[in-house]
Amino acid sequence: MKRTSTYFPKPGETADDWQVIDATGKILGRMARDISMALQGKDKPTYTPHVNTGSHVVVINAGKVRVSGRKLLQKTYYKHTGYIGHLRTYLLRDMLETRPERVIHLAVKGMLPRNTMGREMLKRLKVYAGDSHPHDAQVKAAAKQSENQTV
Repeated sequence: MKRTSTYFPKPGETADDWQVIDATGKILGRMARDISMALQGKDKPTYTPHVNTGSHVVVINAGKVRVSGRKLLQKTYYKHTGYIGHLRTYLLRDMLETRPERVIHLAVKGMLPRNTMGREMLKRLKVYAGDSHPHDAQVKAAAKQSENQTV
C-alpha cells in the first residue's frame, strides 16, 4: 500500500499575491472577515498554519464602508495616552470621518491570531481612504504571474 503525505509549502515556495478590495457600500464586519481570511491564506488550497501563505490586500475607499444597526452612535474605540486619567474614547462615526483607514485596520486586527504570525499578516494589509493607491505595479505583476501559471 502506497503512503501519501500532505504537502506543506516552505516559506520561500509561496508566491506573493495581491488583492484589491473596494469597500464602497460593504458591511464592515463581513469585509473584515474576508480580508482576514485572505491575509491568513485560508482561501487557498496551499494553506499552511505555520507558514504565511496569505495574500497582500489593498483596501480602497475605506471611508465609504457601511455598518448595520446603531453602531455609528454606539460603537466606541478606546485609546490610552499613558498618563493617569487620559483614556480617550472615540465613536465610530467620528473615526470614519477623521481616520477611516484605522477602522478597517482595527476590525481586521481583531480577527487575526495574536502572535508573531498575526503581526506579519497585518503588515500585508494596506488601507486607503480614497480610490487611488501606490501599489498598481505589484497588483499588475501578480495578475500577470497568475495568468502565466494557469496557461
